[in-house]
Amino acid sequence: MNMRRLPFDHPDAVKLNDEVQAEYHERYGDGGDATVLDAADFEPPRGVYLIAYDALERPVATGGWRSQDANGEGNEDGDAELKRMFVIREMRGLGLARRMLAALEEDARAAGRRRMVLETGTQQPEAIALYTSSGYEPCAKFGYYRHYEASLCYAKPLDSDLG
Repeated sequence: MNMRRLPFDHPDAVKLNDEVQAEYHERYGDGGDATVLDAADFEPPRGVYLIAYDALERPVATGGWRSQDANGEGNEDGDAELKRMFVIREMRGLGLARRMLAALEEDARAAGRRRMVLETGTQQPEAIALYTSSGYEPCAKFGYYRHYEASLCYAKPLDSDLG
């Protein structure tokens, strides 16, 4: 797998984002994730967006993080918010999500972020299993979906001696 830093609005990112939104619709029966995201959120050093390509140069996985600090939506100073973790169906079960997650954590740590946070939902058991097996623990809800019952939030310290 070849991971590349690309803009959040790159055509391959848009393609995979459309696929993840369709999956959210399947799982939750709504219009997808309504969280407002801006391509500038993922520009270093305040964030990054990665796309993984297979040997045939097809985009097969994505993930990004964006800086968050204390705000009215429950974030804390030093947060790196994980966004758009996704692996296409035919590539699941090969460890791509775990590799993407590790790369994003390392990048956020190098950027001085102290904690990686994420929001997922009750209809995404595979995501929950990945995050909990990677050291994430439930945390106070934050973000757009913090008032939704189906929303689950997790956090992991990024300190070099804890992460």
